[in-house]
Amino acid sequence: MKIRRIGIGALALAAASTLVLAGCSSSESPASTSSSSSIITTNGSEPQNPLIPTNTTETGGGKIATSIFAGLVSYDADGAIENDVAQSIESDDKQLWTVTLKDDQKFSDGSAVTAKSFVDAWNWGANPKNAQGAAYFFDNIEGFSAEEGADVPELSGLKVVDDKTFTVQLSAPEADWTQRLGYTAYMPLPESAYDDMDAFGENPIGNGPYMIDGADGWQHDVQIALVTNPEYNGVRKPVNGGLTIKFYTTLDAAYADVQGGNLDVLDQIPDTAFETYESEFGDRAVNQPAAIFQSITIPQYLPHWTGEEGALRRAAISQAINRDEITKVLFQGTRTPATDFTSPVIKGYSDSLKGADVLKFNPDEAKKLWAQADAIAPYGDTVFDIAYNSDGPHQAWVDAATQSIANTLGIKAQGKPYATFAEALADRDADKLTGATRSGWQADYPSLYNFLAPNYQTGAGSNYEGYSSPEFDKLLEEGSTATDVDSATAKFQEAQEVLLKDLPAIPLWYQNVNGVSSESVSNVVFGWDSVPLYFQITKN
Repeated sequence: MKIRRIGIGALALAAASTLVLAGCSSSESPASTSSSSSIITTNGSEPQNPLIPTNTTETGGGKIATSIFAGLVSYDADGAIENDVAQSIESDDKQLWTVTLKDDQKFSDGSAVTAKSFVDAWNWGANPKNAQGAAYFFDNIEGFSAEEGADVPELSGLKVVDDKTFTVQLSAPEADWTQRLGYTAYMPLPESAYDDMDAFGENPIGNGPYMIDGADGWQHDVQIALVTNPEYNGVRKPVNGGLTIKFYTTLDAAYADVQGGNLDVLDQIPDTAFETYESEFGDRAVNQPAAIFQSITIPQYLPHWTGEEGALRRAAISQAINRDEITKVLFQGTRTPATDFTSPVIKGYSDSLKGADVLKFNPDEAKKLWAQADAIAPYGDTVFDIAYNSDGPHQAWVDAATQSIANTLGIKAQGKPYATFAEALADRDADKLTGATRSGWQADYPSLYNFLAPNYQTGAGSNYEGYSSPEFDKLLEEGSTATDVDSATAKFQEAQEVLLKDLPAIPLWYQNVNGVSSESVSNVVFGWDSVPLYFQITKN
């Protein structure tokens, strides 16, 4: 998932700028039935798009979509899957899957959740004309077409058997296919959604543990108010009355609110509080690994960054960054130096991949590699810069990284601030960067494949700089089509070793989830993806 926490957060680069949506709500929206005393309050950001599950690919909208929709499976705090809407998901050959739904599944308007609710939603999402850059989530289902402008109304691999059963024919066997099914792209839609999908996205009717609190529940750029959905009977049954997500413009303001008892749960700490938040909040503070990977990416369309010269320079830059010092001194242990392209919380993670030494601070080797590159084409007085948006908390680490690079390699290195996140993204999308850019990934589902395919596979949706490696693609395909998880993991690790040679991105560190909660709530648990398990939080 592209991480989009403008002005308040994560150090990973993500998708597009905020789309300010005109209010459009249904007259049939349910009224609130919950007491305000049992409502949990937390921080968030205005969703990028209308709340259509397939098109919700950033964290602001994601935490809302997963609260008001339920998929076939959901994830526990450790990332393990458990059936939510599904009664069973079975396959003899890992290619033809049979999905059976639980009894009495309903949307918040009382309409039934059926096999057709899933099949129609997946067909809609797989059509590139509908899904805004997220259709690739269905590229492993038979009948999918990635052709630009393709209009494929139905995937041949999806078949409705009866109201409670449908089958999925994959284009090749995939051992861990079920692992992805808790992601928002795979959630169902009611038939009413297709009458006007844009209007539906403004006031969605979901099947999850919460629903929007009436016609005025979503106040754009302010907050979204959710109340419990009485029709939901899955594994995430709320023990509170609802969830209000406030859209803060600064993380410092959110932190002040939780300090003052005006906010219950905060899932990210401003860097100004790194040294004090754990002592201040005690056992109501958390600092634990999460599925968030952070890096810098250097476009290969720039002079000095292609071919053998570019490979030497990327390896030199990587070994010129003192990750240990930055994570300890600047981040106060809230980050962990990266050893791969995924995350320590993902099953199959390894800290001993072949070639991972390129991610260690090694000034002598960095200088040697830089000199070898200069022998091919002198870098001269060219300035190495790292683009970042100054409306987020990035200047400190960018300054630290560029200072480390400059001191080690004896070159000019500096940050390149953009006033807004949108401006930084616009230059990246238009291939107008003058140097590196901050980049990264927060997992959509707990799988090595999800970190690798969207970012580095040839033609993938988040492969902005156009990296292409037949060797990597082949290993990725072999892993994705393996018939057992261990074999798949081995191939994905081999694929990462290709990335460690090519360095299409330079891994920096893994971001921990750093959060706090007020004395007014209990049972606060942060999940594998850094998002709190809202449904189990209780009001004191």
